Amino acid sequence: MRSKATAAGRATRSTKSVILLWMTGGPSHIDTWDPKPLAPSEIRGPFATIETRLPGVRLCEYLPKQAAMMDRLTIIRSVDARFSNHEPNHVMQTGNLEAEPRLNREGDKYPAIGSLVAKLRAPNDRALPPYVVLNMQDRSHVAWGGYLGKQYDPFLGSRVSELFKLPRELDLDRLATRQSLRQQFDQLRRDLDLSGSLAALNEYQTQAIELVAGRRAQEVFDLSRELATVRDRYGEHTWCQQALLARRLVEAGVNFVTIDLSNHTASGTWDTHGDNIPPYGGIWSGLRPLLPVFDHLLTTLVGDLEERGLLDDVLVIAMGEFGRTPQIGTQGSTDGRNHWPPVMSMTLAGGGLRHGQVIGASERDGGQIKERPVTPGDLAATIYRHMQVPLDATYTDFRGRPRYIVEHGEPIGELF
Repeated sequence: MRSKATAAGRATRSTKSVILLWMTGGPSHIDTWDPKPLAPSEIRGPFATIETRLPGVRLCEYLPKQAAMMDRLTIIRSVDARFSNHEPNHVMQTGNLEAEPRLNREGDKYPAIGSLVAKLRAPNDRALPPYVVLNMQDRSHVAWGGYLGKQYDPFLGSRVSELFKLPRELDLDRLATRQSLRQQFDQLRRDLDLSGSLAALNEYQTQAIELVAGRRAQEVFDLSRELATVRDRYGEHTWCQQALLARRLVEAGVNFVTIDLSNHTASGTWDTHGDNIPPYGGIWSGLRPLLPVFDHLLTTLVGDLEERGLLDDVLVIAMGEFGRTPQIGTQGSTDGRNHWPPVMSMTLAGGGLRHGQVIGASERDGGQIKERPVTPGDLAATIYRHMQVPLDATYTDFRGRPRYIVEHGEPIGELF
């Protein structure tokens, strides 16, 4: 029934949603979720480890809140991120190994998972965009609509405080008049537009006007409507405020929210090449200050969703684009770790899935996958199953050829 509705162009309805905490730059798996306390110091790094609620499972000492919440989390320690890169960050966010523009000239055309969800699953509230990106520091940090068309690009909610401000000389009546006139002119040249960009622009204009004029969207994006106690619980850090906004968005009906967890426009704040390689920092001065903020953000978000009865419907994913080298002090740095796609870790919560487990393992030095590889395609398939999107669904590229939304992947069985 859902496949027929999609084929007929009718949007489907869902209460399911995803919040992707995108750790831009690639967090070190060894210094977070997959510590190696028995390895030599040049591998294990400067951090100690702590016990968790799962016997035998240890985490970095700077993740105590996640350690206490391990019964509601799943850590995957065997993610195969080969071919993934950043600037742009597409492979893990699309679930497609071909989505690497540095190796494939059409790599930026593969649609984001959020874009495909936007196409195949309409939001619960049509006054809201289905796919939203918050705190975007640079266009290269996120994946886009690609082959689906610009109308499936994410709605950028980064500048929330300015989102709904009209110019002083423009009221809503004049805005509607201008829109009517523009539509009449656009109708004359619509048949000449072969790329689809005009149709996308029209949809952007319509959506923008609906958002500006619509009280519903204004209310959802307005954090001042939250109780002071809730805002205080999340804290004042920008990332934490964005997490609160993400909760408001999925609660209101947005299906997919990505938060760019970064502070700069280069390759990302988690790209810890070394203390003497600015702007990145290394494991001690670069990564260490991030971990308490992230630990608080993730656990506060999960706890809030649970208390509101939303956790079974909202899948929370935290990951970056790859892991980091087993050896510390790479590239002539004091304590940095370089990119390491052969293996990375990630964590999940919610979605009504089976949690309180660790899936897969890396080798003793954290350099390779030891058991149970999980691919980008597996992650994509897991998200689509959660969102009740048919795994055999297709879309068409610019040449009219059908492409499957899942290539070389299947849902992660341990979660279901």
